[in-house]
Amino acid sequence: MGIQQKILGFVTRANWVILALAAVLGPIIFSADVALGVTCGGLIVTINFHLLSRTLEKGLRPTHLSSGNVILAKYYVRFLISAVIIFFLISKHLVDPLGLILGLSVVVVSVTLATVCELMKLIFREAV
Repeated sequence: MGIQQKILGFVTRANWVILALAAVLGPIIFSADVALGVTCGGLIVTINFHLLSRTLEKGLRPTHLSSGNVILAKYYVRFLISAVIIFFLISKHLVDPLGLILGLSVVVVSVTLATVCELMKLIFREAV
């Protein structure tokens, strides 16, 4: 398994773990609407990341290369659906916008965590 696959697997698992932690700790730390925003934002971005990963894996498979236009179209459809959901959540005052932004940062946190872990492996491998 290549390093890219390891990192992708790590990020995918970390997304769900961080989302679960945010969902459990959110109501303890924040008010109800902020906690709901964190959970909804995390769910939106985690599902989006999962679907993007699946689209790219299927579309870039050597036996079945998809057109770049098909991949982009799926990306934009997902983006528009996410935008509509976010607009609905904020316009109906179902969630706090700050909590939603925090939740939407789940993938950023997991990618940063994966980067730090890989850098630590490299640094300690060179030190030995």
